Amino acid sequence: MNEPITCVVLAAGKGTRMKSQTHKVLHKVGGRSLLDHVLAGVEPLNPEQTIIVVGSGREQIEGAIKGRQGIKTALQEPQNGTGHAVQCAQAALEISAGVTLILYGDVPFVPTDISRALVEKAGVNAGPVVLGFEAHDPGSYGRLVLDQNGALSRIVEAKDANDAELAIRLCNSGIMAVPTALLFSLLEEVKNDNSAGEYYLTDIVEIAAAREIPCTVVTALENDVMGVNSRADLASAEAAFQTKRRTDMMAKGVTLYSPETTYFQWDTEISSDVDIEPNVIFGPNVRVERDVTIRAFSHLEGCTIKKGASVGPYARLRPGADIGPGVKIGNFVEVKNAALAAGAKASHLSYIGDADVGEGANIGAGTITCNYDGYFKLLFCRLKCL
Repeated sequence: MNEPITCVVLAAGKGTRMKSQTHKVLHKVGGRSLLDHVLAGVEPLNPEQTIIVVGSGREQIEGAIKGRQGIKTALQEPQNGTGHAVQCAQAALEISAGVTLILYGDVPFVPTDISRALVEKAGVNAGPVVLGFEAHDPGSYGRLVLDQNGALSRIVEAKDANDAELAIRLCNSGIMAVPTALLFSLLEEVKNDNSAGEYYLTDIVEIAAAREIPCTVVTALENDVMGVNSRADLASAEAAFQTKRRTDMMAKGVTLYSPETTYFQWDTEISSDVDIEPNVIFGPNVRVERDVTIRAFSHLEGCTIKKGASVGPYARLRPGADIGPGVKIGNFVEVKNAALAAGAKASHLSYIGDADVGEGANIGAGTITCNYDGYFKLLFCRLKCL
């Protein structure tokens, strides 16, 4: 698609069900905030502009995106519904052509291919395109009502639906793409004559249909549009994320002896022919090369493990740990900000901190290297073991 793309991310809600001083969209799944998952999902589309609609807790979101090119915020105050939220983004637009993709800051897993399909279809059809999904339990989701030709005629909320409409399993995710000029034209006609007194974005479908503008649907899997509104939802999202990451890792040639006990981050990089025993946790920024074995109950973060090394069991690698080729890190060994050259060994019960360990060195049990002499932290202390 050659037309410019605008992304509007709605993140103005209070998120009271999270019961947290941290803004809902800044809670993390796989070590990455919900908002960052959303932004990363649309980055390959190369949007011309991304506008995050903020309200309560806006200072936190503004701090989280500070310095990012092409991303800015628009304030919704007070919060008068999703339609009103999108209208609040209009003043921040630098480009009013092309297609606008509307996403939610608490719906982190929308695949890039789905977002691309929404945008392309909106550009071709010159009308709204809504993202739907088949729910296992439709419950309180809004239903997407299609006409005899398969076009979207309206979106009906569950509380307003009749029995026939409640039987529909195609549900509304709230996510949509609309040609930008058309979007704000339709929003001008949205009314707030409902029990909540709010302006609903979904109303633009009926308004467009009344103008004989085609409205269509793109479908996704239910997990793709999983929303996070509570700590329980956050746990469900983490479980879904981990399941996918484990599957992806095994598909690329990583052996997981107990997949359900292995936890990855969004940025974990592991090459093929790596064996990972049960109960291993990867923190942020870990890179593992081929033919490595990571034994049970190990915790790794901010480290690099090179070809043929062995780590654990019960090992802890902290930020700055550089484990060289063929190195052995044994049980109850902790490494922090230290490089172990090829073939070095620290087999058990040692702390290796702020050190350069030479090739083939053997660190005996109970060894401690650190930059603390009992009185002072010595910032540049290094032990060279040869």
